[in-house]
Amino acid sequence: MGRVSNAREHLIDSVLELIWTGSYGSTSVEHICERASVKKGSFYHFFESKTGLALAALDHSWLEYRKELDLIFSPEVAPLDRILNCFRHHREEQAELQKKHGRVLGCPIHSLGAEVSTVDLQLRDCLQEIVSQFLTYFEGAIREGQADGSIVAGDPALLARIVFSFSEGQLLHARMQNDLTPLDDLATGTLHILHVTRGSAATALSKPASKRSKLTSPAR
Repeated sequence: MGRVSNAREHLIDSVLELIWTGSYGSTSVEHICERASVKKGSFYHFFESKTGLALAALDHSWLEYRKELDLIFSPEVAPLDRILNCFRHHREEQAELQKKHGRVLGCPIHSLGAEVSTVDLQLRDCLQEIVSQFLTYFEGAIREGQADGSIVAGDPALLARIVFSFSEGQLLHARMQNDLTPLDDLATGTLHILHVTRGSAATALSKPASKRSKLTSPAR
């Protein structure tokens, strides 16, 4: 039973890496099995299709990543710092991936979503649900920031969507350019969008990386 369980885990890990470093369309069942060192028969024992495997992999990856987000957006951390720490985490993760794969990979959710949204409704719906859940972290931090006065008033849900869209756009630019530089604008741009007070902005931007002890290594 242990060998069977490992095969399923290897398939899930392999499809995520192949899609993120390449594309969903170019990733075949054969490629996945080869990367996972799993026979094709074992693949179809667990999954009826590539879509089925991708859905399982996305669910698994999101559950793991939420553990990191729960730390980053901990109530013990100041609301504004939660958002900026998330973006610092993005940059650190992308730098590690660039070192490992030789390219900036950007966000797997939107890279995959842009590719499959018109051709695979199951994957599209799964990705949209992940984005919706991700937005709740931003919205919650913005609401609390408005309550403590560090973020100006406004529609928290709208601000969360704008900040999130801005960050995803910068990640896409970084992937397209194979350059981490666009990610250096995440903090300043977010502070501008949220109309953060001058004192709070100065404090947030001056916080050194050594203070980000709550961030964990990327699990994706």
